Amino acid sequence: MTSLFSPLTVRSLQVPNRIVMSPMTREYSPNGVPGPDVAAYYTRRAVGGTGLIVTEGVAIDHPSAVDSPSVPRLHGEEALAGWRTVVDDVHAAGGRIIPQLWHVGPLWGAMADVDPAVRPMRPSGLWGTPGKTVYSQEYIDASAVPVAAMTQADIDDVIAAYVRSARNAVEVGFDGIAIHAGHGYLLDAFLWADTNRRDDEWGGDLERRTRFPVAVVRAIRAEIGDDLPIFYRFSQHKQQDYLARIADTPEELGVILCALADAGVDVFDASCRRFDLPAFDGSPLTLAGWAKKLTGARSMAVGSVGLTKSLRDEGPAESASIDNVHALLESGEIDLIAVGRLHLADPSLAQTLRDGDVPVFDRAVHEARLH
Repeated sequence: MTSLFSPLTVRSLQVPNRIVMSPMTREYSPNGVPGPDVAAYYTRRAVGGTGLIVTEGVAIDHPSAVDSPSVPRLHGEEALAGWRTVVDDVHAAGGRIIPQLWHVGPLWGAMADVDPAVRPMRPSGLWGTPGKTVYSQEYIDASAVPVAAMTQADIDDVIAAYVRSARNAVEVGFDGIAIHAGHGYLLDAFLWADTNRRDDEWGGDLERRTRFPVAVVRAIRAEIGDDLPIFYRFSQHKQQDYLARIADTPEELGVILCALADAGVDVFDASCRRFDLPAFDGSPLTLAGWAKKLTGARSMAVGSVGLTKSLRDEGPAESASIDNVHALLESGEIDLIAVGRLHLADPSLAQTLRDGDVPVFDRAVHEARLH
């Protein structure tokens, strides 16, 4: 257990162990305002000993950031007051917490009915070619209709919205910033060649497709200064197609991640369906392992930790050994391990793991535990 319960410092953030609560969308914040129940939800995990809490995705200050009115936002007096309570309560319990800034981009309308007058932000106006996905055919058909590609004004507005929300996070008292840039959402849509078919400075080859995420990170770093860490979630898979990839080789992945590290990312949050699988043929390194090897930055792995199946696989997800977590931490391949569903099964997950147990996750009570 030494590796799992050793402290870690990233800029001003000091965590007592390597266990992170992974972001999980909840939709329990009416009108985007986190209430006392949200504060209690996160505080229970802080009391339970989790080293770092990354909140559910939080809407940035942009009209098409997130479609569900029950997803919390990081702008507006009432929402910010709610987040102050969350942060204060988590800190009082000895925890650390950072918000995950979120813009859904092409996936606008996936969670809720939306105003047809609001145009989703898509690099080239495209939703993405559907492949292996859990979305309904009705939603796919509606989303397949192209919209106008993002203009330079749109790009400037979105970058400014990320900056405003990052500034709000600092003022509220969060311990850092996390950015959701995977799963087919806006920043990822610029990286994915299928959704970014631009031929200007924001698209074309891989280096140019990386420029928008880099611009967002650089702008946030300039706004928050050098004190707080920036976490960056990325993935190969998309919700439009779980078999899609942004990089077919380590070299291609390096083009993306090294530019982001140079812009100010401190920790790469590598999202996979299975965190411990090799990322590329010919090497046992995981996606998080490659992120660390290529950039020298810290890396965090996530994806079905302590479970036999990923969320999208059919059948019950039974508990499994976390020996592979210890192995990756001991070898230095990863620095942090993010855990989602086991934090629902047991708010005191850290203590349970310290005691040598793995909590049982029951898919049937998943929604109840989110609350």
